Amino acid sequence: MKFIVASIASLLVATISATPLEVRQSKQVTVALSNDQSGANAAVTFPTDDTDKSIFSLFGGTSVGAGGTVKASSAQLSDFASAGQSINCVIKNNGVSIGTLTAQQTYLDLDGNPSAAIPIDLNNASINCRIGPRRWISAQVCVFGIVACLQIFVRNKLGFLLTRSFLGLAEAGYIPGSMYTLSTWYTKQELTKRIAIFFFGMFGGTAISPLLGAALLKLDGKYGLFGWQWIFLVEGLFSVAVSILLFFFLPEHKGVSALSDQLNISQSEGLRPIQKPLAQPGKTHIPFRLVWKTLTNIQKWPHFIATGCVFATWGPLTTYTPSIFMQLGFGRIEANAFSAIGSLLTLPVILSFAWMSDKSNKRGLTVMVAMFIYLIALVILRIMMHRVDKWGKFGLWTVVNALAVGYHPIHNSWIQINCNSSEERNISVA
Repeated sequence: MKFIVASIASLLVATISATPLEVRQSKQVTVALSNDQSGANAAVTFPTDDTDKSIFSLFGGTSVGAGGTVKASSAQLSDFASAGQSINCVIKNNGVSIGTLTAQQTYLDLDGNPSAAIPIDLNNASINCRIGPRRWISAQVCVFGIVACLQIFVRNKLGFLLTRSFLGLAEAGYIPGSMYTLSTWYTKQELTKRIAIFFFGMFGGTAISPLLGAALLKLDGKYGLFGWQWIFLVEGLFSVAVSILLFFFLPEHKGVSALSDQLNISQSEGLRPIQKPLAQPGKTHIPFRLVWKTLTNIQKWPHFIATGCVFATWGPLTTYTPSIFMQLGFGRIEANAFSAIGSLLTLPVILSFAWMSDKSNKRGLTVMVAMFIYLIALVILRIMMHRVDKWGKFGLWTVVNALAVGYHPIHNSWIQINCNSSEERNISVA
């Protein structure tokens, strides 16, 4: 009975998390445009449904649209109470982002020159308001934590498999969504190192979890829970706590925008290109035909196949490393503790390859070198496995675990940089 309740609850939270927040909650914002030369100003209220809305359609009949042309020098987010602190409104003119309005930045100088008030023509402009990453990323982490906690009610193999499937559904969108969010904050020159730092959390967690597991297994029998139940419970509660921190502290944007002419004027440097983020935040509706086009693009197949090959070996290795060490003769707690060493060594390996990629600007070559080194480690493991004692086997497994994913952050940024649109980037990263 407890398993049925846990399964139903897991399915419900996974389904709710998969439904766009805009569909579940109707939010509205009010945006005002001002023409500081004519003194005209107008405010319009519309829903935050993540769709591009024509500024001419919204403001054409107001005072700032007098004469058939919408002209304004500034925009202000004047009411966003129903949308909350994660509101994110992107204004584009002729298809190029000219600024973003958020709860933290409610005023926007449209002409790009704070010392002047020059109205610009917005007849071809659009505005897209949506709930920012703070809500949906923190919601995903929270759902993951709840499902993880519910695993303590599992009583048989079928229950374990079903609940783990729900857990996978709950977490599936987190990494692709986070990668896309990072691409809206940083330029392609900055992205590789930031992705490497991001994966420090993932692989650092992989390193810490065996140590935490070894400690929690000692609680076996406490308050009527087995050791494995303590592991799932603490993992889930920790994820819920992290989701709360994300909700309050995750930035909505990095404040980088590009003017329509993509140039910035500096008194000391003259004209220079603006350093734009890799992806501009805004509408990211993905039609099925684009999914099919991306997946059937043979130029991307090497990326997909390479990731599949590496994770086909690395995934089972990390999952069953404690069991493998136990078969070598180590105790259960020792095996969990020793499993952390390889994952800890992964962190400097990732940082080293990211540094090489940034210095050489040869992402493809760096990815191939990292994967080739991992292949060499696997070959050595296969040859030497039956020729060394248990400590030698422990060393070989540890080296393989340390080198397995050194390529991954660079590979992730490499494929993002070579995508032609935000939608294609989302599909490729997922």
